[in-house]
Amino acid sequence: MESPVARLVRLTSLQPMKFQAQDIPEGKVLSICTCGLSQKFPICDGSHKAARASEQAGMLYVYNDARTQVVEVRPDPAGEGGPANPT
Repeated sequence: MESPVARLVRLTSLQPMKFQAQDIPEGKVLSICTCGLSQKFPICDGSHKAARASEQAGMLYVYNDARTQVVEVRPDPAGEGGPANPT
């Protein structure tokens, strides 16, 4: 299992996005974004791949409002495996 990395991203939606089975083409997999960086949020677009290559465990990465650029890096106050960042 990979080490957890913390991120702060601004998400402004006030309502859920609902998916119906008929919305997903047969034989396709719907991947939900869990990194917060997808430009198609809440659908995964693979943005986590670039983040994984440059981010380090134990640090907190603050992204711009567009979720495209790191604007601040600081130690993660929860630390690796802490209560806000379980392994």
